[in-house]
Amino acid sequence: MTWAPASPVTGAPETGLTSPTYTLATDVAPDTNGVARAVTALGGTQVGVEVSSPSNPFTLLATRPKVMKTLPALQANGQLGKVPVNTWYVSIRKGVDVLAGQPKQTMLARLQIDVPAGADVADPESVRAGLSLLIGSLWEQSNELGDAIITGVI
Repeated sequence: MTWAPASPVTGAPETGLTSPTYTLATDVAPDTNGVARAVTALGGTQVGVEVSSPSNPFTLLATRPKVMKTLPALQANGQLGKVPVNTWYVSIRKGVDVLAGQPKQTMLARLQIDVPAGADVADPESVRAGLSLLIGSLWEQSNELGDAIITGVI
């Protein structure tokens, strides 16, 4: 897997975080089809944010399908049947306080990307364009998404 985020990662703008950066160290992925990183240092102003520890995780994980699916043979009528999908995930785990004096709980954010088999070969530019829009919109709307999650209003 070639997924290797640069360290430090520059975080997206969020209320209360000024120029956030996250220094990453190689972590152990839960399976051989993944790449994991743990946040070991913070930059910028992030009052109250903590780096990763066993009881307070702050990790990043990318996984690919265990077995990559390919297009099936054409049916007798010359048409494709059901096209299989290769599912990729990018996720973060972050320990969060839910009540003072209580143990941290783990917040999980998971991004799922379902790519129809064959698209990587037949239309890679559209796959890349879709990812570009997705990641760009998340970057652009990071603060607004944070506000929506905190206020409950979208």
